[in-house]
Amino acid sequence: MAILIQGAEVLVTMDGTRRELAGADLRIKSGVITEIGSNLPPDGAEVVKAAGCVVTPGLVNTHHHLYQTLTRAVPGGQDALLFGWLKTLYPIWARFTPDHMRVSALVGLAELAMTGCTTSSDHLYLYPNGARLEDTIDAASELGLRFHPTRGAMSIGESAGGLPPDSLVEKEEDILEDMIRVIDAFHDPAPGSMVRVGLAPCSPFSVSTDLMRNAAILARDKGVRLHTHLAENDEDIAYSLETFGCRPGQYAEDLEWTGDDVWHAHCVKLDAGEIDLFARSGTGVAHCPCSNCRLGSGIAPVRAMRDAGVRVGLGVDGSASNDAGSLIGEARQAMLLQRVQNGADAMSAREALEIATRGGAQVLGRDDIGALEVGKRADIAIWDVGGLASAGAWDPVAALVLAGPMQVRDLFVEGRRIVSDGVIVTADMGKAITTQNRLAGELQ
Repeated sequence: MAILIQGAEVLVTMDGTRRELAGADLRIKSGVITEIGSNLPPDGAEVVKAAGCVVTPGLVNTHHHLYQTLTRAVPGGQDALLFGWLKTLYPIWARFTPDHMRVSALVGLAELAMTGCTTSSDHLYLYPNGARLEDTIDAASELGLRFHPTRGAMSIGESAGGLPPDSLVEKEEDILEDMIRVIDAFHDPAPGSMVRVGLAPCSPFSVSTDLMRNAAILARDKGVRLHTHLAENDEDIAYSLETFGCRPGQYAEDLEWTGDDVWHAHCVKLDAGEIDLFARSGTGVAHCPCSNCRLGSGIAPVRAMRDAGVRVGLGVDGSASNDAGSLIGEARQAMLLQRVQNGADAMSAREALEIATRGGAQVLGRDDIGALEVGKRADIAIWDVGGLASAGAWDPVAALVLAGPMQVRDLFVEGRRIVSDGVIVTADMGKAITTQNRLAGELQ
């Protein structure tokens, strides 16, 4: 059925010229945007009135660990740096089952949807007790979000000098075999695809150089993207220098982990040479400002990256290191941190919103989402700016980032309504939250 979004106060296209259209209408048919204009006739379409609303492209989340929504605010990890935080949480995660993985993914994705997200990646790098990547794919399918799951992995446990406990690492031949399995079973490269699988060994301190290199070879053979954590904090840099004799950027380049099919999470500590490398090679970055603050990792050089031409998107990161999953909140935090570091004019609200939409789509290699244009997929967020959060706002577009609202009124993915009048309509969230809280209680 066709849908006509009618009379938006402002329609933020994020197209090539970043047009913002007052009083605009937008028509959806078969999951695609087919018409944008003023006073469009309904022609039998379902009419969604958008007076008093800002309409934007759906936001794109480029880094997450959805399973961590079951371990928010865990005592012992609340005030730790990255490595100490991981050591606190690894033994808890080792007790997860497929049930834990699926429910936590459903809750985490629903939280994202309520904050304007229509597409999310996920970095799942541990598979205890029979858990598999499809546990999260099933959750995304039920909710209806566009999904980029990545088959992560850890292969170097504590006994071999790594950070994770031995119970959470896998044999590298088994990892590569399962990577092939999930790509063949679930990856869809077609335009408008709802699931695209990536390969994502967890980090340079939890897998071997052989696995990093072999994953890159496999990804190129299968035509999928590569993802990992890189240069997250000072501990990360020190580990790279001591173990590999080089900085993380050089390590990535040596192992063929740069290019327009690669994106790295965090990159808080990239230096000028590494920024230039990423810009020249087309390598993307998932910027996770709230997580970086929560773990005391630092402020990523996003202004320098953007100025150099590096593709940058936003990520909420795991809910155990954030501890929230608000993508519009990440846009605000990204803007504020660049201003702290570089001055009040370092990043505008509109640039932050662009990073959250068009920028994220570019990082994930999607040219079919991230903007409201004829021919793009109908991934659309409708924000009611007539409420308390934005009361008194002179500029409703900037107010989305500067003031709010922080939750959408309506959300469409592939033209299907996921959120209606502020409520998830594709899944029983009351049941999911009850189950989530029971599982978390049992883990405690």
